Amino acid sequence: MRTQIQVMLDLQDAMNTKVHSSWREQNFEWYRAIWIECAELMDHYGWKWWKKQTPDIEQVKLEVIDIWHFGLSMLLVDAVSADFIEKELASALEVAPQTSFHKAVEVFAGGTLTTQQFSIETFVGLMQATDMSFDALYTGYIGKNVLNLFRQDNGYKEGSYHKLWGGQEDNEHLVEIVQSIDTSSVDFKEVLYKELTNRYQSLCV
Repeated sequence: MRTQIQVMLDLQDAMNTKVHSSWREQNFEWYRAIWIECAELMDHYGWKWWKKQTPDIEQVKLEVIDIWHFGLSMLLVDAVSADFIEKELASALEVAPQTSFHKAVEVFAGGTLTTQQFSIETFVGLMQATDMSFDALYTGYIGKNVLNLFRQDNGYKEGSYHKLWGGQEDNEHLVEIVQSIDTSSVDFKEVLYKELTNRYQSLCV
C-alpha cells in the first residue's frame, strides 16, 4: 500500500505542477473543491425524495476519486508522508462503517468545511459507503489522473477542450475504456491515454 500511495503522491504532484509550476505556494482552496465535489457526489447518488432517482455508482466512485485528488494535494502541501497516510488509511479501513451513504458524505463535507483540512478517516467513510477497496481507489485514481493529464494536453486550461464526446461526458468514456482494458498491465496508463486519444479524435476532432 505504501508504494501505491507514493505513486499517487508523485502523480498528483506532477499533475498540479503541470497546471502551475509553483502550485504549493498559491494557497489554492482545496477544501472548497472538495465540498463542491461532495455536492456532485450526492447528485450522482440521488437524494431527492420527491422524484425517482437511481444511483449512478460508477460516477459516484469517480467523484470519490476526484475528492482523493484534492485530498492528496492538501496532504502534499502539508508534506505528509506516504508512511503516515498508509497508517491512517489502514487504521480507518479496519473500522466497520457506522452510517448511511448520505450521512457519510455529510460528515466528511461538514468536517472539511469546518476545519478546511482533509480527513483521511472520514474520507474512508466515503470509500466504505460505496464499497470501494483501496485497490479500487488506486486503479480509479490512476485512470482519472490520466484523463486529467489528457484534458490538460488538449486545451482544458485554455478552454478549447471538449468535455462532451458524442453526447457523453469524458468521465463516462473513461469508465467504459477502463472496463475494456487490462488495468493490471504495466502499460495501463499508456494504453488508456492512447484509447482516450483515439476516441476523442473520432468524436470531437
